[in-house]
Amino acid sequence: MKKFFKVTILASAVSLLAACGQEAQADKVTDIKTYSEDQQAAYAIGSIVARNLVAPLKRQEELGAPLDKEIIVQGITDALNETTQLSDEELQTVLKAYDEKMNKLSTEAARVESEKSEAESATFFAENGKKEGITTTESGLQYEVLTAGTGNIATPSDTVTVHYTGTLLNGKVFDSSVERGEPATFALNRVIPGWTEGVALMNVGSKYKLYIPSELGYGAQGAGADIPPNSTLVFEVELLEIAGQAK
Repeated sequence: MKKFFKVTILASAVSLLAACGQEAQADKVTDIKTYSEDQQAAYAIGSIVARNLVAPLKRQEELGAPLDKEIIVQGITDALNETTQLSDEELQTVLKAYDEKMNKLSTEAARVESEKSEAESATFFAENGKKEGITTTESGLQYEVLTAGTGNIATPSDTVTVHYTGTLLNGKVFDSSVERGEPATFALNRVIPGWTEGVALMNVGSKYKLYIPSELGYGAQGAGADIPPNSTLVFEVELLEIAGQAK
């Protein structure tokens, strides 16, 4: 399970020093470019390391467990003055308990989000399947023929070259060979089931829009930060070539 507060003492110190600096500078505007080279280096280190805490702190706030920044500043100040009010053992105990709390909150938030995604996907496929030009296969895959090609049809055992753009239901692009400007080549039996089935319906020269339910995609585990659990995936796929066949 992800640890929310797993940071080194140095990272914590420098990060929170930056926070202290922001507090102190609130009523005193100083042009950093007038600092000495060493001072600018200190400022740069503090700024860069502090940025690493921005996302975790925001996430903690979203989960309903925000941290008091003034007390954070007090903690780093005490540590720098060697007057820390908690022993090392007490610090570990407190942070362990906080990690457990955050992990519980994160797990519950993920469960709620997963159930929401499942409901949204069910509604989407029910409505999308009624649209003209949309075909639903036995597996639940839906597809739309954007351009009908006349070349050979791919099979699940083929290696193909395609151009594609993948989005979530909200329209967010999570992957695109088109944006990279370079088509992708891969074996159809080594990708998600929705791709294996969908591309195997296509002739070379075709362009399809595939609507892939989560069970034919990345399922309840999702795929990194870009594809949340139980996500419906929408791909525009153009089949350019089947390996070993004439173009």
